[in-house]
Amino acid sequence: MVSEHIDSLQPITWHEPRDSYDVVIVGGGGHGLATAYYLAARHGITIVNAPGLIDSGYRGELQVVLLNTDARETFTVEPGMRIAQLVVMPVPAMRPVEVQELPRSERGVRGFGSS
Repeated sequence: MVSEHIDSLQPITWHEPRDSYDVVIVGGGGHGLATAYYLAARHGITIVNAPGLIDSGYRGELQVVLLNTDARETFTVEPGMRIAQLVVMPVPAMRPVEVQELPRSERGVRGFGSS
């Protein structure tokens, strides 16, 4: 997704650029909105709700809400700059099943960062 306008993001603030995109995903599935890698790696710019998940039933305008995580530097979004990536992916139809006991796994109940 490419910006068409100049926008400034002050340090530690989020901003909704004036750019918007209309999308329709045909044939089901879903799509995710991800931060452009180089913005995150080089400038600390990310998307507020990354990854932004959008189901295939949605019709209408998408706006990319950017967050400047740099505490000192203002970041300027220039026309033509890639600000996000739209990732289209199949979403399998699944049905939750209630069980009395969960099957064992190697990880078990160990929490975040344990694998």
